[in-house]
Amino acid sequence: MFVIVLGVNLLPAFGPPTWSIIVLYGLGTQMPTAAIILTGALAAASGRFALAHAFRLLGRRVPARIRSNLAAARDALERNKSGGFLALGLFALSPLPSAQLFEAAGLARVRLTGFTAAFFAGRLVSYSIYAVTAKGLQKTPMGDQFLKMVTSPASIALQLLMIASLIALARVDWRKRLGGNPAKRPAARDR
Repeated sequence: MFVIVLGVNLLPAFGPPTWSIIVLYGLGTQMPTAAIILTGALAAASGRFALAHAFRLLGRRVPARIRSNLAAARDALERNKSGGFLALGLFALSPLPSAQLFEAAGLARVRLTGFTAAFFAGRLVSYSIYAVTAKGLQKTPMGDQFLKMVTSPASIALQLLMIASLIALARVDWRKRLGGNPAKRPAARDR
């Protein structure tokens, strides 16, 4: 299970949601609920941490203007820690795809340790709900329903929307929008 969840969380897009793997393990195995939850959360956090690091390396190839915009977004996030933690906490607990959030964090060079720890804690909570529910419904034939949901047009559209959002966020002039110092912007030749 660890290898499957880790692999899915290394995918930048179009991987099945981890909660569906948690549910399938809860429905289809005798693995203890606590082991499903802990293994799933640890593998998901490890995969997302590695994904963010890969995008951090990729960020060196991004144009200087976009790197400057991402740096401004990072600075704003680090200045407003309480709002950032609240937003991250809500996102970590939601079933929305997290790959693009970690990709953006990697590109923006956000400090990943605390970011990943908050994600791990949120996943412990959400995976507990999924695993306990799955164990309660273990004798119900629901596997086909989960497969249909993962491959549905709505699920694919949501992944495409999240990718488009990542591209749009990288293109925003965060220094201008957040009132940063225009003197620190890169010269025109760097753009």
